[in-house]
Amino acid sequence: MSSKTGEVILEIEGLKKYYDQKAVLDGINLSIKRGEVAVVIGPSGCGKTTLLKCVNGLEAHQEGSIRVDGKEVGSDDFSWIAARQKIGMVFQSYDLFPHMTVIDNILLGPVQVQRRDRAEVTLQADALLERVGLADRRGDYPRQLSGGQKQRIAIVRALCMNPDIMLFDEVTASLDPEMVREVLDVMLGLARQGMTMLIVTHEMEFAKAVADRIIFMDGGVIAEESDAKTFFKSPATERARRFLNTFYFE
Repeated sequence: MSSKTGEVILEIEGLKKYYDQKAVLDGINLSIKRGEVAVVIGPSGCGKTTLLKCVNGLEAHQEGSIRVDGKEVGSDDFSWIAARQKIGMVFQSYDLFPHMTVIDNILLGPVQVQRRDRAEVTLQADALLERVGLADRRGDYPRQLSGGQKQRIAIVRALCMNPDIMLFDEVTASLDPEMVREVLDVMLGLARQGMTMLIVTHEMEFAKAVADRIIFMDGGVIAEESDAKTFFKSPATERARRFLNTFYFE
């Protein structure tokens, strides 16, 4: 992917998160530009998922600031409720309501939370379902879908909220290997269409293909960041080299 030079949409400064006085995030500084795809990688326990949860307000941070479109999240004029209208998130667990059909799962947030017109949202949802190859499953229940199909539905549900930035947390981790490709293909399509994304993944070949920038975390800090080609060809730090040596690259 090519690097982006647009406006900064997400800015994180001095972010710290503690668990029992242990710093899980220890002073994270990161900015994401509109249309950029930034991929966060690193060993287990380094703080990747915690970072995404803090950005979306699912975990409270103790120090630092998070700004979306220049507004500090959690301030009097920009609550977390307002911020989540701009920040979509997809987890490795699908979190679909089992008693609701695919289309009703998708429509719930836009209609009930954003108070948008049901007919308008339905048109958008149907177009997105067509885009991810699941137009014929709109009336199905989650139990009738494969893991890969459920994850694609979860992505459509998030996109229907019209977010400015999408967060993806190891969305293929719970999938069987043959289902991983269909989900990654959807994400690659979003990247090509200019969706701003912050992605946590352990799929290194996918990271190479989709990322404008690689954010390598270790021990709660950003140990290295660079464009994807540079990072995978010649990482600057010994820690990143050791991490990459655990993977095979052609």
